[in-house]
Amino acid sequence: MGEFVRVETDGGVATIRLDRPKMNALNLQVQRELAESARQVDTDAGVQAVVLYGGPVFAAGVDVKEMAGMSYADMAAHSRALQDCFTAVARIGKPVVAAVNGYALGGGCELALCADVRIAGESARLGQPEILLGIIPGAGGTQRLPRLIGPSRAKDLIFTGRHVPAAEALTLGLVDRVVPDEEVYAEALAYAGRFAGGPALALRAAKQAVDHGLETDLDTGLEIERLQFSGLFATEDAKAGMRAFSEKTKAEFTGR
Repeated sequence: MGEFVRVETDGGVATIRLDRPKMNALNLQVQRELAESARQVDTDAGVQAVVLYGGPVFAAGVDVKEMAGMSYADMAAHSRALQDCFTAVARIGKPVVAAVNGYALGGGCELALCADVRIAGESARLGQPEILLGIIPGAGGTQRLPRLIGPSRAKDLIFTGRHVPAAEALTLGLVDRVVPDEEVYAEALAYAGRFAGGPALALRAAKQAVDHGLETDLDTGLEIERLQFSGLFATEDAKAGMRAFSEKTKAEFTGR
């Protein structure tokens, strides 16, 4: 457990909780702890789904005060580690839900983009305001955002640096659901809880097929799907699922 990022597990659902008052600025230490937490939940067989949560404020961005003191040489050396931190979250091989309250700006928005599903509070605001600092998003925003909402909409947010209210974020496809602020975490837990006791290997395969398929052409994506699909026939879960279907009973999956 880190100083600013901790993992809490209950009933097969792990919460990666950011706790660096008061805005959850993502400094170097938070980035390291976040990457360690992501790898921890990814390899923990007892975790079947993950919630990203920051309390009243999801994350207001990378620590600008810390970043302002960096030279080109400093950032050239650090930028790989910065991206690797977020990539570790994106590659968690389990369903990941971002519970977004308050601000998810800059690095905070980029962190939310690493989740599979984003649930936002009514007063949440998201955006990529790096352009207002004379820089661009550096933790995946120029790549994950256009893949999610399309290039023209992504460019609008990146070029203007504007903050998007939750209702507009829902219209853009930047978030998937908007609920009252006080219900965000519970809603995210409930959604993630649907996967507890589910077919963990199939869920991982589905996530990898979608994510890797989006990175390539259709024919290659179909081959990725074919290999993942075929491979699942070697699992006990697939046998249990099809047997339960034939017997009209509820399948009991073991993750094997």
